[in-house]
Amino acid sequence: MSPPDPSAWGVLESYADHRGVVRRPPAETVARILAAMGARDEGPPRAPVQVITRDEPFRSETAVAIEVEGGGRESLRGGLLPPEVPFGYHHLVHADDSTSRLILSPGVCFLPARLSVWGWALQLYSARSRESWGIGDLHDLAGLGRWAHSVGAGAILVNPLGAVAPGTPQQASPYFPSSRCFLNPIYLRIEDLPGAGEASDELTRFAERGHGLNSGSLIDRDAVYADKMGALEVLWSRFDGASGFEHYRAARGTLLRDFATHTAIVERYGSDRSAWPAGLARPDSLQTDQWRRAHEERIGWHEWLQWHLDEQLGAASRETGLIHDLPVGVDPAGADAWMWQDAFADGIGVGAPPDELSAAGQGWGLAPFDPWKLQAAGYEPFIQTVRGALRHGAGLRVDHVMGLFRLYWIPDGMPSSAGTYVRYPARDLLNILALESHRAGAYIIGEDLGTVEAEVRQEMGDRNMLSYRVMWFEEAAPSSYPELSLATVTNHDLPTIAGVWTGADVEEQQQVLGSSNMDGANAIRERLQKLVSCPDDTPVEEVIERAYALLADAPSMVKIATLEDALTVRRRPNIPATTTQRPNWSLPLPVSAEEIELDPQVNRIAQLLSR
Repeated sequence: MSPPDPSAWGVLESYADHRGVVRRPPAETVARILAAMGARDEGPPRAPVQVITRDEPFRSETAVAIEVEGGGRESLRGGLLPPEVPFGYHHLVHADDSTSRLILSPGVCFLPARLSVWGWALQLYSARSRESWGIGDLHDLAGLGRWAHSVGAGAILVNPLGAVAPGTPQQASPYFPSSRCFLNPIYLRIEDLPGAGEASDELTRFAERGHGLNSGSLIDRDAVYADKMGALEVLWSRFDGASGFEHYRAARGTLLRDFATHTAIVERYGSDRSAWPAGLARPDSLQTDQWRRAHEERIGWHEWLQWHLDEQLGAASRETGLIHDLPVGVDPAGADAWMWQDAFADGIGVGAPPDELSAAGQGWGLAPFDPWKLQAAGYEPFIQTVRGALRHGAGLRVDHVMGLFRLYWIPDGMPSSAGTYVRYPARDLLNILALESHRAGAYIIGEDLGTVEAEVRQEMGDRNMLSYRVMWFEEAAPSSYPELSLATVTNHDLPTIAGVWTGADVEEQQQVLGSSNMDGANAIRERLQKLVSCPDDTPVEEVIERAYALLADAPSMVKIATLEDALTVRRRPNIPATTTQRPNWSLPLPVSAEEIELDPQVNRIAQLLSR
């Protein structure tokens, strides 16, 4: 038997790095990736799903009719798609009465007429108000959204809010979710929940401890989690049902039930599936079904938490448009990887090859979808992931959008530099993303930084996807940015303006890493100085305002300012590759949410972007 052909399975045996130098992964890397896919020498199986636009042909050799999503049946005439079939998720009925999935997409993403907005990038956890319990919450998001709208902003780009594993220690990184479909209960505002007023006496001790956490120099997620879970247990014990809860459960269906089941199992036995009782490793096993029936109360509790999260996120979205952020992968021990384990690549992590940001490459430890297994599942896990991310959103930032085209896979235990790229069915995934964006009425931004193939940005433009323009990496002035883009100075992984101008960011990198990328840091500093035309001794506040005056000139449809810049913060939210040396994702803003609204420099930047 001959070995499988890597190219037939989309596994690259060579690729060009960020400098155009051809790199070849070790043979072991290719072999282990093919083994993880279950690759065979005859090549991948024929896909049981077709994803097409209205003007594209489809395989209909044996099809006799289409069962239309939502009901109805249309006969096929000469193998042509009837014009009355709407965009959506349908089934082809074949002559032998078998069915296969047919997804009909508009092909291009939703784009509002005359889209032109500016907004704030917000790390929600960092924006504590006086009433927060040690962490910014969904009530704070609503309040900041109301204020943002009043000063002319039309959007808040918020960090991923996805659920993480229950218990402590709480995962700090918003880009390492247990689920991309559901939310983290740590963001609930307890006082806004039904019954909180009547239970105020029982909640007082939790609230007092929670408010006391606001003075901490770091976000103490474990303490916040303990206080909020204690308060939520009180409210759950008093809950006697609500029609809204039942409607929510019915709408989210099996997906919600399986997520809540996994969360309850992890709560009891931990995240290591090898330590679970026999049979619980799969969501569809008899043992899991029996366990679910025996623990209905606890599973209902986790469903109840998600209902309240959905309600509070919906309320926040009514104050201003929210742009959500979709991480590129999930916790391999998390809920999504358990619910859809047959669609994930086992023993594989994703990351980035060596580049100017990391000479050794980056391994993020996230589990990727296997393209062939995802296809075999009719793309349902991807559909539900995108749909969940778009919930209550006016827009969606797709982190590492190149992952829809190819992802850098690293077999477990191998160095990041030894990985290679695996190709994905980009046309199908982009068509599904376009369909879901229309259903949600939300625009799509592709984060296209890093090693990007030339055709990616062309494809994005053809599909009405906004590119992602960061001033730190652009040679030209913002006035030359393309209209179909989101423009910003920096982001959560990059230095703030104050950090660059004062040198504080380089100093911190040297402290936590023992070294820093001086060439990259100097290039950013030189680019900033050239753009703002300021001498070295210019006050940092003036530099910040000049930079945002330039950003205001960008013709980009969406312009985003960070609150860290507006508040002259020197430390960025995250320094990649410093998971143990630094409190990433745990730095609060230097002032309360109420003070943000009154800050003179914040309001000057708002005026610049609103002009």
